[in-house]
Amino acid sequence: MGRFYCFYYSLSSGRMPVKEFVESLESKTQGKFSCLRRLLEELGKELKQPHSKHLGSNIFELRFQSEVGTIRVLYFFWEDKVVMTNAFVKKSVKVPLKEIELAKQRREIFIGNQQEER
Repeated sequence: MGRFYCFYYSLSSGRMPVKEFVESLESKTQGKFSCLRRLLEELGKELKQPHSKHLGSNIFELRFQSEVGTIRVLYFFWEDKVVMTNAFVKKSVKVPLKEIELAKQRREIFIGNQQEER
């Protein structure tokens, strides 16, 4: 195991949107995701383009190609964890602002919950 542990953000309903998204992909693409996830666990913030990019506000994107287009998985770091918040097929040059805002919102909720538990 690497320096970091990746896991999926869980909604209050218990659903894990990134996990559901990844499981809906073709098995070859799931394999690509698994390889990148292991790289991310090993390298953390050292993982750079073309595999990962910092989008600002402590939000990063994991990037890879699939049969349906370019896949993006947004995530953030919390201590020794990588929390994967949302995923989508990218259809434009820039990452949609609504996706970045969703990742930021989920990050705030996650951190708030972590602080309440301490």
